[in-house]
Amino acid sequence: MNRHLCAMRIPLVFSLVLFCACGSLSITPRAVSAADAPGPLLEKGKAVDWWFVYKFNAQTFPLCGPEQDDDTADRACPFGGKPAPYKNSQQFVFASSAKASFTKATGCAGTTDPVGTTFDQIYSGKFRYLVWNDQFYQEPKVHACSANSCGGSWGHSKGVLAWNDEGEGVVVQVTTPSWPGVASKEFERKAGNTLGCIKKPNNIQNAQHFFALKLSRKDLLSVLDALENSSVVTDTDRLELVNIGGSPKDIKDRIAKLGQKSMSTEVKQFQLSSDITLISKPSALHVPPWQMLSSVLKSVDLKAATWWAFPQIPTTTSTKKIGCWDESLEDAPGAVKIAVTGQFDGNEIGLVGGQNHAKIGVSTSGQQHLSIFADLNQQGALSGTCKSSQNGRGGLFYVMENRDLFEDMTKLLDGKIASTVAPKKKIKVKDE
Repeated sequence: MNRHLCAMRIPLVFSLVLFCACGSLSITPRAVSAADAPGPLLEKGKAVDWWFVYKFNAQTFPLCGPEQDDDTADRACPFGGKPAPYKNSQQFVFASSAKASFTKATGCAGTTDPVGTTFDQIYSGKFRYLVWNDQFYQEPKVHACSANSCGGSWGHSKGVLAWNDEGEGVVVQVTTPSWPGVASKEFERKAGNTLGCIKKPNNIQNAQHFFALKLSRKDLLSVLDALENSSVVTDTDRLELVNIGGSPKDIKDRIAKLGQKSMSTEVKQFQLSSDITLISKPSALHVPPWQMLSSVLKSVDLKAATWWAFPQIPTTTSTKKIGCWDESLEDAPGAVKIAVTGQFDGNEIGLVGGQNHAKIGVSTSGQQHLSIFADLNQQGALSGTCKSSQNGRGGLFYVMENRDLFEDMTKLLDGKIASTVAPKKKIKVKDE
């Protein structure tokens, strides 16, 4: 543990056991019972088993809705920061275990909506937590890298996890660079910690997605194993990112492995208690991410919408030979289509780099109706330099079978499809 923490004034809300003489610190908050387990919330007091939020881009659905103007003074920043003047959109649709078809929301994503309400129970609560993000923008600084983002073979994954002492809790997958940056109100983040209220980068101009899922203790252990396998970026020395409290030894042991690069080349698959399948791609497995996913799902055809920018992986057919492959992937991939436009409420929406930073997909073959929430983009190579871009990154895929959600996800991605030939013009789009 960092020695500088021993010199910090620790808030009295925690019960502390300090061992500063040896340069380490252990924090044991009061016990949290199973009845207090955190979970996905649609609003305060309304718990669900899961929810999904798709936040639109500012080009098509600007601000927080048509009734809003550009006066930043009216936007709330419940988790710190000041309303930022950059171009933004916080309009969104959501689905949940209570109603799996899309509902067009009012208000701003990240405040009193499912995203903000679920995060607030962690931020203002007394739970154990873990935050990971490959784009912290040096606040906080992490061991993994000294730059704004951690590239190379680090996991391209972002999210927050919270649980009680019995290991029951919630995972929230996000695609937003620099959010969240801290998981407790006991720590100040100068850059801000509310969507739309962060100094940099502008992570609400492009579309983003959020996915929250209720976890049993066994699920929690599976998620931690998946995160370790994917080399996610966190820092176990920073209490604003990791607070294990009085967690059982098996949870502590798993968290101790995080914040370092995994040597694994194995795709790990977990069946969660919700019947959702969690798939973890390791960074050292140098294959195109969504073709890998298709293979693991027994060659199902897929359509994906991601941050599709140089180096783009084009649409592939089921007969396409993938040079960047691994014999451990026993099934050949099915067709993988790249959605470059979609539609909602009569409006065409852009789904490429510079417009869409979400990573979502649906199945387009087979008997199952699969919706996919992912960490990884279709960037990399089908042959040649196989560790290129996202081929050489780790990340998670949550795969859900739900017909109502699938139908609305399919409609959202209904539009133009990228060619099977990679774009000749190498247009680079700066990530957020």
